[in-house]
Amino acid sequence: MDWEKFMHETEENLTSFSKEIPQTAKGFGLMGQAAKSDGALSEKTKELIALGIAVATRCDSCIGFHVRSLIRLGITREELCEALEMATYMGGGLSYAFSAKALKAYDIFIVDSN
Repeated sequence: MDWEKFMHETEENLTSFSKEIPQTAKGFGLMGQAAKSDGALSEKTKELIALGIAVATRCDSCIGFHVRSLIRLGITREELCEALEMATYMGGGLSYAFSAKALKAYDIFIVDSN
């Protein structure tokens, strides 16, 4: 998978769709801001939870968005692998395959962020 191209297309699609449903898109954005804000759990911890859910639900675009957020938040490859290890444990074979995809996305996005 070409992660850069895939995420660019996903963002274009979401932008186009958001224009059709502006109130819902605005509400979704506000919900995301509220959910990710630091509280008892840090934003990084919340993004790790989101990545685990993305792996379990096999959502490629979700994996891309949350891996990029985790890179912005300074996650290390070791931290990511441990989180993906837990997602694999909880989700079995399908999560194993999608955890591998998430690690590949990390390897691609981390190079681009430097």
